[in-house]
Amino acid sequence: MIIYIKPGCPWCIDVEAYLKRNGFEYERIDVTADRAAFKRMSEIFGTTSAPSMTVRDLKLADFGIEELVPFLKKHNL
Repeated sequence: MIIYIKPGCPWCIDVEAYLKRNGFEYERIDVTADRAAFKRMSEIFGTTSAPSMTVRDLKLADFGIEELVPFLKKHNL
């Protein structure tokens, strides 16, 4: 699981807290500190909004907890 975040983004903070609280392991990529990662995120998701995440071949872009929880359940993650 790779999470593209922007520090200070309230949705990013909530998503990371949820993932940590529920024992998910993930790679955190700060797209404000890494211009290549920002470009990669925009190419993968077609947006520059965060948080965005990939899990294997699955993608979820520009989401909050209310989208994350059903996504995780739907894909048995």
